[in-house]
Amino acid sequence: MLEMKFILKFIILLFAALPGLSQSKPNIILVMADDLGWGDVGFNGNPFIHTPHLDRMAAGSIQFTRAYAAAPVCSPTRASCLTGRNAERHGIFFANVGHLPAEEITLPQILKKEGYSTGFFGKWHLGTLTTTQRDGHRGGKEKEREHFAPPWSFGFDNVLATEIAVPTWDPMKEQSTPSRYWTAPDREATGSLDGDDSRVIMDRALPFIEKSAKNKTPFFSVIWFHAPHSPVAAGPAYRARYTGFDEDRQHYYGCITAMDEQIGRLRSFLRQLKIEKNTIIIFTSDNGPAGEGGGIAQYPGKRQQGVPGLFRGRKGSLYEGGVRVPGLLEWPARFGSHRKVSVPVSTSDYLPTILAILGKSPAAHPRPLDGVDLTGLLEGDNHPRNHPIAFKSYKQRAYTDDRFKLYSPDDGASYELYDLLNDPYETKDIAAENRERVSDMAAAYEQWLASCLRSAKGEDYK
Repeated sequence: MLEMKFILKFIILLFAALPGLSQSKPNIILVMADDLGWGDVGFNGNPFIHTPHLDRMAAGSIQFTRAYAAAPVCSPTRASCLTGRNAERHGIFFANVGHLPAEEITLPQILKKEGYSTGFFGKWHLGTLTTTQRDGHRGGKEKEREHFAPPWSFGFDNVLATEIAVPTWDPMKEQSTPSRYWTAPDREATGSLDGDDSRVIMDRALPFIEKSAKNKTPFFSVIWFHAPHSPVAAGPAYRARYTGFDEDRQHYYGCITAMDEQIGRLRSFLRQLKIEKNTIIIFTSDNGPAGEGGGIAQYPGKRQQGVPGLFRGRKGSLYEGGVRVPGLLEWPARFGSHRKVSVPVSTSDYLPTILAILGKSPAAHPRPLDGVDLTGLLEGDNHPRNHPIAFKSYKQRAYTDDRFKLYSPDDGASYELYDLLNDPYETKDIAAENRERVSDMAAAYEQWLASCLRSAKGEDYK
């Protein structure tokens, strides 16, 4: 049986790699919410927030119960999705810090060479989008022009992007920090920018998908919503679904439901085009929920009402609540039934896994990767992860394998250890009785960090 599985995998990958068979290559859509907590969706048990479309998607797809964002804040995670690499390698250590270097190799650049059309829609946050005017926190300022790094410079041909978060309702109005939607160099988006921001984004993504389908061209689409990041706002119809809650929760819950509605619209559109079976959709969040009580207390009083489930910490923290996020993968042609996967996976795994799906060896990638190929796991091989996931966020460190997690709040001056299989909520530090394990994991982490330092010095680009 095991031999037959590997033979089948080889045949599928060989077929996908054959020239001239572009329709055999799967369409790929990366969908990401912004600051959505692990516990903010129905399929993870939230009893209040309506996410019927995501719940139906989960019921027929692979559900990762240990999905991790590569970082506890947005920008480093977003970079990991496109490069397969941790932020320590390229300098996007936090939000509004650094930019995606031109030397990085991104998924859209790789996929364009494979005949894919490419589109980006939503929040970019990997560099500034204009050098001519103030935009977001950095755009247009003389001293920040070095951070100009728009999506069209990294392989995306169709773009609707903001640098930072915008209101989740009427996104171009009443902004405390003005940020525009950009479609090309010095070209702002116009028309149909009112109402629900998730709809604004999907309105631009669907025509791109339709055009690709009509041209029988495989497509790669990144759809990164702003919801439910602050400024949180929901339209009257969405708030009306939550009349039993206070105003803050009405807005927060409502904007998530509005985003869910657009995900349902996307999946319905794929069915209408009859391309849903060979389309991969990956859904996740860029980090845990914002709000008070995490590694950093932020956004108090700004309707950030998300929950990390029972996990410890929130956005900004490298405890589980800051980095464990909702995770789904749908691909009806290959995985037509629901299955829960408890092996840890990371947003850094996107690039090597997509390479493997296309019949390319991740090991041949010219940059050190922090992610791994998940194709074996997707096909039912639930062996423990053989490549631990490393995290760093300023002084915080974390290193997790299939069972144990090492955590340091002070750059390695002290360490905590948790058994995540028996204590997923990190209630008991077992470092004192497992000193040898702590020492071994800390040494492995230092080796990884040394590799990142070589990357940060530009060694990978020589």
